[in-house]
Amino acid sequence: MEQIKGGMLKLGGYINILIAFAHILGLFWADKMFEVTGIGKEMTELAQTHASLPYLLTIFVAIVFFTFGLYGLSAGKHFKRLPFLRPVIFVIASIYLVRGIGELIFDLEKQQANQFLEITYSLIAVFIGLLFLIGGLRKWTPNQMDEGI
Repeated sequence: MEQIKGGMLKLGGYINILIAFAHILGLFWADKMFEVTGIGKEMTELAQTHASLPYLLTIFVAIVFFTFGLYGLSAGKHFKRLPFLRPVIFVIASIYLVRGIGELIFDLEKQQANQFLEITYSLIAVFIGLLFLIGGLRKWTPNQMDEGI
């Protein structure tokens, strides 16, 4: 039963690590990656401050995703328990759900060319948020059947 409970958290962890590596790999084609993800204009403006800032920001974001991944794997008992595991899992779930649902609401109100891509990213964020939320609830909410109630 514990494997089933941790499976969603492991999947969320692996997805985050994959996203982190994709960010680092994407730096080899940074301009194209920024354009495809819809942040080309913002990164161009950031580069006007200093040419390295878009790259440093992308590396920082990759580190955040990698950390989220490690927490998912730790909660799924893939390796050693990390500090503040339970609250961090629910914070990660909240970040993804707020980002995904908030962006979905915002995207549906505006009409723009790359709306499909933004909606897709939002749905992925909701999916990952649900993996962490439901996985965390399953892991740390006592099952009434297990307690004989």
